[in-house]
Amino acid sequence: MLKSFSVPTLLLTLFLTGSVQAEDGWVSLFDGKTLNGWTRAARGVAEYEVKDGTIHGVTVVGSENTFLATDKEYGDFELEFEVKVHDKLNSGCQIRSREKTATDSDKEKDLGRFFGPQVEIEASPGQAGYVYGEAYGGGWRSSAPRDAAHSHTHVKNGEWNTFRIIAHGPRIETFINGTMVEDLTDKEIFKTHPKGKIGLQVHGIGKQDGPFDVAWKNIRIKEL
Repeated sequence: MLKSFSVPTLLLTLFLTGSVQAEDGWVSLFDGKTLNGWTRAARGVAEYEVKDGTIHGVTVVGSENTFLATDKEYGDFELEFEVKVHDKLNSGCQIRSREKTATDSDKEKDLGRFFGPQVEIEASPGQAGYVYGEAYGGGWRSSAPRDAAHSHTHVKNGEWNTFRIIAHGPRIETFINGTMVEDLTDKEIFKTHPKGKIGLQVHGIGKQDGPFDVAWKNIRIKEL
């Protein structure tokens, strides 16, 4: 028997989940008004709020990396969002990530750290769009930024930039403003992170820096 919902009930359900699904399979992860569907990870004290229809993150002096993560986990997907980051702030988008437990590390200081593949977000010239192993060990998963002289200018500084991330099995493709940046096959990290949460990062800063900010909008995902 099919269950029917009244229009008010359906709208309330969408409001509480923080997501709206379109007929083509895309689901909005941010309703522009609340942080429903998102929870700040255990570590870090940077601030997140809804501001002018965006998810707005601001550094806090001395804080470590801080992540706002989806409550739901995703495996294979296509993700799109717009982001504007302060020229002096490093940021990123975690994919298939989670908080470390005792089974992930035998070091007590690592417990609770949000870790996994991260798509870099930073001003030009830089390495935005490449894949980094956040708290994973080994640093860059992408090969290009391992060259200290490498950088590109696909990010328009001080403006909104569109990121697109496709994760399908061990393959991760990234695009910035329509230009492909990375096409990475990483079987090693896929073994430990076949699925996980999407996470927005406010990078840690020193005691003499900031405040710096980063904002996201039009965040949507399509599971594959």
